[in-house]
Amino acid sequence: MSQEEAAMDVPDFRTVSVEALAAMVRDRSLTAAAVTDHSLERIDTLNPQLNAFVALDAEDARSQAAAIDERLDAGDDVGPLAGIPIGVKDLADAAGFVTTRGAMHLRDSAPVAADSTEVARMRAAGAVILGKTNTPEFGCMGDTYNNVFGPTWNPWQSGRSPGGSSGGTSSAVASGMVPVGTGSDGGGSIRIPSAMCGMSGLKPSHGRVPSGPPPPGLLDLSCVGPMARRIRDVAYCLDAIIGPHPSDLRSLPAPTESWRAALDDPPLPARVLWVPSFDGGPVDSEIMASCAAAVERLAAEGTEVVEAGPLFEPAGIVTEAFLPLFLGGLIAPAFRPLFGTDAWDDVTDWLAVALAEAFERITVDTVSAARQQCGELSVQLGEAMSGFDAMLLPTMAGQTPVVGGDGTIDGVEIENWVRFTPLANLTRRPASTVCSGLTADGMPIGLSVFGHQTDDVGVLQTTAVFEDLLGLDPIAPDID
Repeated sequence: MSQEEAAMDVPDFRTVSVEALAAMVRDRSLTAAAVTDHSLERIDTLNPQLNAFVALDAEDARSQAAAIDERLDAGDDVGPLAGIPIGVKDLADAAGFVTTRGAMHLRDSAPVAADSTEVARMRAAGAVILGKTNTPEFGCMGDTYNNVFGPTWNPWQSGRSPGGSSGGTSSAVASGMVPVGTGSDGGGSIRIPSAMCGMSGLKPSHGRVPSGPPPPGLLDLSCVGPMARRIRDVAYCLDAIIGPHPSDLRSLPAPTESWRAALDDPPLPARVLWVPSFDGGPVDSEIMASCAAAVERLAAEGTEVVEAGPLFEPAGIVTEAFLPLFLGGLIAPAFRPLFGTDAWDDVTDWLAVALAEAFERITVDTVSAARQQCGELSVQLGEAMSGFDAMLLPTMAGQTPVVGGDGTIDGVEIENWVRFTPLANLTRRPASTVCSGLTADGMPIGLSVFGHQTDDVGVLQTTAVFEDLLGLDPIAPDID
């Protein structure tokens, strides 16, 4: 088969699993070159409207693909991600690209010489690294825009946010530019954009996928992982990249069995805790109805569902624990040297205000107290989840905002529309999101699965159960 013929037969990335696509490349039904060309054509067509990719090296991508094809033709095993094109969130390093982190003061930095560990492992598994995807400045928001590259848009609806901070990757994957991308999650930054773009997403346990170099920031709140449309694709990619590495002091042992294989026939959870609002605050009525219906569907299959009221005081999570650690993790390494210089004027407006306030009130004592609060929250959550396989709750309290705005609860903008997601980071637990339906105006809704400490497989399995039971495979409408 010629490359021209293969290119005609490359399937829409949104209609084929990553596993199947890589198998087609390995058995030579497709060439890596054809798959890469298809991806580059999608980017050329869609990126001017979505701004998901902010750096691209088409020539190098084609060279990578050609090298993979040569190795396959020679009988080599190139790895499980053979010929899979990916985008790298612009918080991680990809050799040959500048890592701007969405910050003006890093825009003119030199291209990095080496990949971050996650990217290196994906490359070694046969992936083709296309370029960098957009992120808010240092990943500091649930939206995706910055002063370097501007906003990224949600392929589901013009003007709407793709979520953040991995919104460049979620937009690229949901629109079919690439089948896989990288993300990171320091407070919901894989789960929020996955939910808002109709994808399933997993925040793995900290240390499952090694972070760094550079070493993990955000005082250990953040972790990294692959992003794809469906949870089996996520698990398939994880199989290729999980395992310890000296770059991440939090590294966990490599599993002895395939996580993807664990999803072939996922067991129904015996007992789950359903928490409509863990802090007792408001949740949008459409979101609540969709998530509750999904939980009822699980109960109809035989899972025992126990509903619980509020578990925590909202201030204890957001104000006392999350913000001191989140902002405190950014101040010293990145922004304090800029304070009072001309470069401070280029910091994203809202972030500059938040950091200026943090300089005044966040101290060693407040960070220490926040760490203590994390331990207390973990104990409380462990007690609440005792005897249950998982905890279920809405991924977000509010509906998808317009870019630059806040999510809405029953039509009213509210600041705390993503207040549920940081709990998994503070307590170091794996958590996922799965699409439970669409709003009246056609935007995806996410249901979250929280697991016990290090029980990534259990979270993946329950997420796969929901995908199978609900039968949803939402694809963003074609962009005119």
